[in-house]
Amino acid sequence: MARWVVIFDDTPAMLEVRKAREPDHLRFLEKHGDTIKIAGGLRELPGDPYVGGLWVVEAEGRDELVALVESDPYFVPAHRRYRILAWGKAIDRPVVL
Repeated sequence: MARWVVIFDDTPAMLEVRKAREPDHLRFLEKHGDTIKIAGGLRELPGDPYVGGLWVVEAEGRDELVALVESDPYFVPAHRRYRILAWGKAIDRPVVL
């Protein structure tokens, strides 16, 4: 199992998509909690509008991860781009946030 980071970059119009699809998105994250270990929105400063998001994921391969990202209710290609990067923790120990 490999560790991955998915970085999402949203257009300003994505804010309306977020509002409309948030309940479905949160259910999606719960359903895939064994794979998506950490997920959250990104802002320029605390309290600012969201400009993207980040996931920390454990998955076998990149193709599996692309399918997961593109099945998320928040995935709207016109308003959300993403990058998938392999990730290795500097110190391999459990993290509690």
